[in-house]
Amino acid sequence: MSRRRIVTIDGPAGVGKSTVSRMTAVELGFTYLDTGAMYRTVGLYMSEQGVALDDEAGIAARIREVEMELLPATDENSDTRVLLCGEDVSREIRTQDMSMAASQVSSIPEVRTFLTEMQRRYGEKEDIVAEGRDMGTVVFPMAAWKFFLDASPEMRARRRFYQLEEQGETVDFEQLLAQTVERDYNDSHRNIAPLVPAKDAVLISTDAVDAAGVTAQIIRRVLDNSF
Repeated sequence: MSRRRIVTIDGPAGVGKSTVSRMTAVELGFTYLDTGAMYRTVGLYMSEQGVALDDEAGIAARIREVEMELLPATDENSDTRVLLCGEDVSREIRTQDMSMAASQVSSIPEVRTFLTEMQRRYGEKEDIVAEGRDMGTVVFPMAAWKFFLDASPEMRARRRFYQLEEQGETVDFEQLLAQTVERDYNDSHRNIAPLVPAKDAVLISTDAVDAAGVTAQIIRRVLDNSF
């Protein structure tokens, strides 16, 4: 099977995947696929429908009800916009509660199957930069270029803290750090598609490098190995 013109950028929460993925997509002229937003949207839908996020059977039974559409960001500094059953929920899914909700629903096989199918349809239509946690290992194993970003929990919690403050949310740093560690554990220990680097992924630490620097590293490697 031939490689696909897809860039996968995986890594834990708060590592800078979204910013780097948007910048990379703009530089390459690819479409940015924000898969984290998709899991957040499922979490939001189930919450709105009164389905408990630990009710795996209930979520599995209703996952096919979710009507979701991803719309391009207005610029490289904006998040992907999401329509849920026709309603713009782009802001609602970006809270810390929805971040934790995404981690919960992502462990449910039926949710992963549903969203993996949707993600692959995007990959069949166009060249994409796919951001997530299992893009290079499960969803697009034949992607031409794979990257895995990482940083310390403290650094990632600090970045998320400033991001949420800019959005007007009041957050406690120590609580945010604890949630970051909890999500790392959940994501890396789930039975289905655990958070691990693809064997052929390039590992990049973002602790001491800003988004522009990480993007430059990715672009250089993509162009050096283009086809």
